[in-house]
Amino acid sequence: MGDNKRKRGRKPKNPNPTPTETLDSPSSTAAFDDVFSVSNVEIITSTTSTSASSAAAGSPASRRCGRPNKLPKLPENSEPLPPQPPPPILSPSSRIPNGNSVGVGGGGGGGGELGGDSGGSRVVPAMDAVVKVFCVHTEPNFSLPWQRKRQYSTSSSGFVIGGRRVLTNAHSVEHYTQVKVKKRGSDTKYLAAVLAIGTECDIAMLTVNDDEFWQGVSPVEFGELPALQDAVTVVGYPIGGDTISVTSGVVSRIEILSYVHGSTELLGLQIDAAINSGNSGGPAFNDKGNCVGIAFQSLKHEDVENIGYVIPTPVIKHFIQDYEKNEAYTGFPILGVEWQKMENPDLRTAMGMKPDQKGVRIRRVDPTDPESGVLKSSDIILSFDGVNIANDGTVPFRHGERIGFSYLVSQKYTGDSSAIKVLRDSEILNFNIKLASHRRLIPAHNKGKPPSYYIIAGFVFSTVSVPYLRSEYGKDYEYEAPVKLLDKLLHSMPQSHDEQLVVVSQVLFIFLLIYRFMHVYAYLLNWAYLLTCSSNIFA
Repeated sequence: MGDNKRKRGRKPKNPNPTPTETLDSPSSTAAFDDVFSVSNVEIITSTTSTSASSAAAGSPASRRCGRPNKLPKLPENSEPLPPQPPPPILSPSSRIPNGNSVGVGGGGGGGGELGGDSGGSRVVPAMDAVVKVFCVHTEPNFSLPWQRKRQYSTSSSGFVIGGRRVLTNAHSVEHYTQVKVKKRGSDTKYLAAVLAIGTECDIAMLTVNDDEFWQGVSPVEFGELPALQDAVTVVGYPIGGDTISVTSGVVSRIEILSYVHGSTELLGLQIDAAINSGNSGGPAFNDKGNCVGIAFQSLKHEDVENIGYVIPTPVIKHFIQDYEKNEAYTGFPILGVEWQKMENPDLRTAMGMKPDQKGVRIRRVDPTDPESGVLKSSDIILSFDGVNIANDGTVPFRHGERIGFSYLVSQKYTGDSSAIKVLRDSEILNFNIKLASHRRLIPAHNKGKPPSYYIIAGFVFSTVSVPYLRSEYGKDYEYEAPVKLLDKLLHSMPQSHDEQLVVVSQVLFIFLLIYRFMHVYAYLLNWAYLLTCSSNIFA
């Protein structure tokens, strides 16, 4: 029978598989022994050797199942093939695409080692520096501010840095009662102390006083901000198991992101590696084995897949240097103004801007911020620290990239000074302002502090915050809360540093009973007095 005749009950095989099929095929040309590459999305395992896989994939008669292939006939006068060496016995290491072997979790520090030629080799991340964080939380009850809710436990990830410190996410130790950490391959949980919690950047710093914990652990080294399509490996302890987990992907996007826990906007990385519950606080490594970020949140929606977010190294270093400089976390400064884009040419003409001038218009200035003394409404911000601002509010970031100018502000520290050039009434003015952390009329969080309240005559007065709104009206408080409260939340600014929004959260029932009892008791006393007086009169 010819080779082109179709066999009964079997579809013809494609002799030249596409690259997509090759990636999923067990006998692909790219298969290696125990292949692990941080540039691949998944771990590919194959028991066949490289040469056999290449020959099988290139042959038209290659099959995945069924009867074995027939061996080719040798010519009559051909010499016998030389004996092949036995396959090497692999040690507990991984193979990389260039054929070099890299030890996983090598030596006491857990760092990777370059094997063979270092031209295209990758470094395995220091997995022994990744720890599991156990925390017991006790959240305050914002509806009943004199009480606390029931305790609950969570687990997350963290990693060791220099100075006998451990980094994790702030939401992993929020309202903590007790924090413990456990090293990889250990059965002992060590008691940890919380040094600082950065709510805005969602980073927390821990330490362990037990010297035994630090034996054989090498700190993680930080790398530079990655570029688009750079390979990243996320290491942590997510749900689905108790041991360490590794997921790989690439950097998909770099921009100013919304940090859900801190209700702020800072620089962030979007990656396509899987980030699940429990990955929070785990490091993200590049192909050199350096940490380039901390996994902290992911996008869950029916229309999206594999969208995770990582805190980049500039934000991490800002948090660490802020703690080392002030021995406490002081926060990220913010320019206390509301601005609008100037992309409309008619609007630019109305504001007196020249064709070569670009910037953004100030709509409102926060009265409690230091810049309220120099900046005014309708001012045009032309530059910040010598960097020109475009009409859409962006500044040059890297080659071929632009980013919001709030990134320049976030690189400063609380109390630093910055030079701002503004256009006011067609005149260019230069100011030197002092930056400070932003304060909202309705704060987004209480920074771990219990809520403040006051009780008088059965009326409970509570300060309004986002946790209070979430406690009273649920997760959909943006739709369920009263309109006046939402207007204060979204549009109002504090007029003084100590201004707070206070509401009567509830009226205690016991005081109503006492009030009614006293009212009835006074009524009965009045009738008794009248009866006594009337009896004296008739007597």
